[in-house]
Amino acid sequence: MSPERKARNSQNLTQGSIKQALISMTIPMIIGMIMLFTFSLVDTFFVSLLGNEALAAISFTFPVTFSVMSMAIGLGIGASAVVGKNLGGDDTELAKQAATTINYVSFLLAIILALIILLTQDFLFKLMGAQGILLSLIQNYMNVWLPGSVLIVCLMTGNSILRACGDTKTPSMLMAGAGFANAILDPILIFGLGPLPALGIAGAAYATVIAWSISICFLFYHLAYRLNFITLIPPMKKDFMSSAIGMLKIGIPAAGANMMTPLATGIMTSIAAGFGNEAVSALGVGARLEPLATLIILAMSSSLPPIVSQNFGAGELGRIQSVYSMAVRFIVGWQLLVYLALFVTANPIANIFSDDPSVRDTIVLYLSILPLAYGCQGIIILTNSSLNAMHKPIAALYLSIARFFLFYVPFAFIGSQLYGLHGFFVGAAAANVCMSAVSLRVFQKISKTQSEASSNLKIIL
Repeated sequence: MSPERKARNSQNLTQGSIKQALISMTIPMIIGMIMLFTFSLVDTFFVSLLGNEALAAISFTFPVTFSVMSMAIGLGIGASAVVGKNLGGDDTELAKQAATTINYVSFLLAIILALIILLTQDFLFKLMGAQGILLSLIQNYMNVWLPGSVLIVCLMTGNSILRACGDTKTPSMLMAGAGFANAILDPILIFGLGPLPALGIAGAAYATVIAWSISICFLFYHLAYRLNFITLIPPMKKDFMSSAIGMLKIGIPAAGANMMTPLATGIMTSIAAGFGNEAVSALGVGARLEPLATLIILAMSSSLPPIVSQNFGAGELGRIQSVYSMAVRFIVGWQLLVYLALFVTANPIANIFSDDPSVRDTIVLYLSILPLAYGCQGIIILTNSSLNAMHKPIAALYLSIARFFLFYVPFAFIGSQLYGLHGFFVGAAAANVCMSAVSLRVFQKISKTQSEASSNLKIIL
């Protein structure tokens, strides 16, 4: 590959101002994610107009749909870590081979997961407490969403490849375009327009799948033809296996760590179901508001790994420590401001999503408690994304397991038994505070070990 082509394909994140690199990569991600996360909010808003049963049904789907999203995010993390490290080590051709391989592997894994969920969805949703008409509504949604979910997996991994190259603008534009298309299509397909029939809750799924389809066409045109960074022909078997194994060593643990979220959410939904459909509906609304409330965290969790992985490949561990510390300090302060905004506007927000007083009161309760710990949640998320970028996916997986099954679910369950819904939300918030302290300690320990190993290697050389 020519130097000119290489320069167009990637941005060197191992030199220059760390602060400027983080800002310049995070801002486009914020813009794109605002639109991306309107998928869930827009869907939830329009589906809520169909009634409380439809709202409860789409709330039940969240843990399962997020399982697919979690695999996509995990594979994207693996893609970003491998491609970014290769670019940081000045091996662009190997990065290109890895990018091509990653797309084939992601496509196959997405098909397998979608088939498994399609065959077991009744069992899964009954296990979470869905019954009667809710099961029928859930099926209407999932039978459309699941086949189309293959597209989102490929879209997420493809965007991760671009971010590993230092390009956050193109993925952001694609996410923004998908969100805009979904917002236009939702009311048309849910309620009908002219000759188009009203599809109800299934219309929300169709709108999302169509929006993804448009975005993925532009993405692969950009990767394959404009950048020449992936090819339609897979690499030779040896190179294919090497790249696939390298990505999966990080991607599978990262996907497993991300899948802890929907698994824990499923358990939390089951606990909430004990307080009635109103509590489930409120939890579903809260789960869809959370990505917007933690937007900066999620944007940084996408912009931070390319910086970390490139500097890891270049052996610049001091820069990794600096950018991590900078990101954590900013997030804690920012999320306190977000909490104050949500606390003040909790009632108007609740009124948007439901006319039912019980649902509104529970949404207000959620927004008055859980967002207080979002800064701590940010520390957890940024720590995991940094560890994956440093090729420490097992450590990130252990932290995710500990977060959900040593802290989050037990604290929330105990709180619910002692103090009802108030205790349920307070327990979840307290768990994030405790886990953030553990995450900081683990990152500091691993970072120190890596620095010592790098120093010893330089002495030997």
